[in-house]
Amino acid sequence: MKKQIFKLLLLCISVAVMSTTIESCKSKVKDEDVKTAAETALKANPDLQGVTVSVTDGVASLGGEVKDQSAKTAAESAVKDINGLKSVKNDITVAAAPVPSAPVTISGDDELTKNVADAIKDHSTVTAAVKDSVITLTGTIKKTELPKLMQKLHALKPKKVDNKLTVK
Repeated sequence: MKKQIFKLLLLCISVAVMSTTIESCKSKVKDEDVKTAAETALKANPDLQGVTVSVTDGVASLGGEVKDQSAKTAAESAVKDINGLKSVKNDITVAAAPVPSAPVTISGDDELTKNVADAIKDHSTVTAAVKDSVITLTGTIKKTELPKLMQKLHALKPKKVDNKLTVK
């Protein structure tokens, strides 16, 4: 009976040692292999072409810029289930949405002619003509007065200011 108990105990110890040995012999997944798999997963989605990945100790760090929040989420989803990956750090930035530009308003000739006459009234040596929303300036002006006049005229929103002034 003691022999049987001893054999049974020896068998249990052998099984325990073998299972520990088998577990320790399993090879760990290398970070480089995880990175390669992550890059492959990211390349599959054209919206994720600007995303970069690095892997350290099984933690993937995502970087780069994508067009919207859904692409950022898609990048994380694409790599989160890769074998050997412990976690994902998502540092991807979302590109700012383009600001729509306001439409350019060009003043009509009648209104523009009236406003140009008012703008040049303090400059007796300057004459202006308006045609097709283009202001054509002729005459002479002092160098110090030119920037003020041009600012006034551009504020009237003409199509163009054709400056043919002689500057003194």
